[in-house]
Amino acid sequence: MVVLTRVLGYTAKLPRKYLRRGLVDSLRIHVTGGTGGSGLPSYGGIGGAGGNVYLVPKEKLTLQNVKYKLKGVKLKAGTGSDSSKKGLIGTPGTDLNIRVPIGITVYDQNHIKLGAVNSKDTKLLVAKGGTGGCERTGFCGLKGESHTIVLDLQLLADVGLIGFPNAGKSTFLNVISNAKSKIADYPFTTIKPEVGIIKYKDHRQISVADLPGLIEGAYLNKGMGHKFLKHIERTKLLLFIVDIQGCQLSIKHKHKSCLETVLLLNKEIELYNPDLLDRPTMIIVNKMDTNGASEIYNEIRQKLNNLSEFLSEFDKSIQPKKLLQFDDIITTSLILKNTDEIQEIKRKIRYVIDKYEEEKISIENMDSNEDRLRTKLKQQMQQYAPTFV
Repeated sequence: MVVLTRVLGYTAKLPRKYLRRGLVDSLRIHVTGGTGGSGLPSYGGIGGAGGNVYLVPKEKLTLQNVKYKLKGVKLKAGTGSDSSKKGLIGTPGTDLNIRVPIGITVYDQNHIKLGAVNSKDTKLLVAKGGTGGCERTGFCGLKGESHTIVLDLQLLADVGLIGFPNAGKSTFLNVISNAKSKIADYPFTTIKPEVGIIKYKDHRQISVADLPGLIEGAYLNKGMGHKFLKHIERTKLLLFIVDIQGCQLSIKHKHKSCLETVLLLNKEIELYNPDLLDRPTMIIVNKMDTNGASEIYNEIRQKLNNLSEFLSEFDKSIQPKKLLQFDDIITTSLILKNTDEIQEIKRKIRYVIDKYEEEKISIENMDSNEDRLRTKLKQQMQQYAPTFV
């Protein structure tokens, strides 16, 4: 099958369906709580409540696994037993526990958030069982809740790669880990998020998510839009990768310089969720082996280190209100796979993540100490406070 893309202006043969399979990050399912059992009017017996439907986290599980296991399965909890002379109070129906990956956010059909499964000790109720038959219900068991819900997965990765198409994100993931992302000379080679693992000699591991390339207007859900942006919300470090020569998405788009690319990425993240700009950030200026790359970088180095001072030089349409503050700026040519440069990048990524995690723990400990001090002072005041008779 050959498709002519109007946006990009080139012909591309789509891979076969089995080759296009990738990460399943959203799944729609229908769940129903169990029906309550009937009551026994003559004896005032109460029917058993219908079973509830819960989402229960399980490690090393994917939404792809869940989709496969639930295919053709009716997701309904057990029915409560009827009241009888031998047992006036009916037995509750069996709960249905649906195992899901950690990191799932649950929405209803109107995209209203119902809850999230963020840790292994979480259990989320998604459909409540019906009330057992009693005097209030005319001793008839009520039906359980019935919902269509959406399971939305956000990747749990330490590092999220951010950049426009063809900037070198897939190349970075390939050279820094054992992942095998698709690489080509045309944009949009990554259509599904991929995760690679950076391994260190002391057995430390840092996960890196290669996400589909952004396009202008991603915050409005254009292109991969929210399918991309939602995955960076759980990362500890945002790693921007830009082409020193700039970027041109298609023949219909104006060419953007390297600095304009940085500002555009900054603005897209800001418009989606400005709080993300408070995360630790690094930037890799890639393709330094190309013609004139060193001269271009020498011209923009000072501006890249202090964007706020030079923001007025750029078109207002690409000026963000909240600017990125990079913890480190790295120049390289990833395609050359220079071992020393790759090791240095790995070291810097680890350093920035560890630095911020230590600061976070330090602040949490200070808050905890302050809480303990307040509690102690409150107890002492209560102990020595005068008693009025």
